[in-house]
Amino acid sequence: MTSTGEHLLVLSCPDRPGIVHAVSTFLVVTGCNILDSQQYRDPDTERFFLRVHVAAADPSVPVEHLRAAFAATATAFGMDWQLDAVRPMPTLLMVSKQDHCLQDLLFRHRTGALPVELTAVVSNHEDARALVEWHGVPYHRVPVTPQTKSDAEARLLELVEQTGTELVVLARYMQVLSAELCAALAGRAINIHHSFLPSFKGARPYAQAHARGVKLIGASAHYVTADLDEGPIIEQDVARADHTHTVEQLARVGQDIEARVLARAVLWHAERRVLLNGSRTVVFR
Repeated sequence: MTSTGEHLLVLSCPDRPGIVHAVSTFLVVTGCNILDSQQYRDPDTERFFLRVHVAAADPSVPVEHLRAAFAATATAFGMDWQLDAVRPMPTLLMVSKQDHCLQDLLFRHRTGALPVELTAVVSNHEDARALVEWHGVPYHRVPVTPQTKSDAEARLLELVEQTGTELVVLARYMQVLSAELCAALAGRAINIHHSFLPSFKGARPYAQAHARGVKLIGASAHYVTADLDEGPIIEQDVARADHTHTVEQLARVGQDIEARVLARAVLWHAERRVLLNGSRTVVFR
């Protein structure tokens, strides 16, 4: 891929005087011009967060040279940081039988609305194969049973490594990931689920919600952790419901919200707008 000379520097570190000055000095010395910059100081953790979108004066300079030049500054301030060229993020999607989120992501990718490169779709079923292959994306069925779960997860990690995948998206993938797999994908796997949890667990959550007469339907997108559905939240949304909604209508509204929320989370992660802040996130929109 031809370099555009545009890069993203994203960092967090303990807050102290001089961080912005040090970063600005680095950018000036290396001939980078700031196109966009956002910063935040968390008063609770006293941690500083920064995202800077820059254009290099010489697009032919490899981003590796910029990383090497910034390393000393990062060490001096104890930074967790990334400096990468602006490019589509290699992304692998996972799905079971419900494909509303998958269809939405495939459409957004096809129309250029998502800055990702789809490396593969992995499913424990065959249902979505025709749809995925029509979009020109490789499809891998990896069946999962209690007896084959460890082998299936090893196969997934093999595909992630082989394809250079940087983001894994659980687009209604209805299998619980092991603690070991969650650790291997920490900070680079996103899940989506309805926001009735923990009230309405298990099968037919919309029927349970209908029986209780809920007035709000929502969805949450979050990073995957070993604590089921409790990872750092990236995005949420809701819609109102009333007594006229049937179970089927509630489910359709919920599916629409799930697709929108997941798409926003994937977009923001791919644009490196999401920074982990303990059990929370900082999202530079």
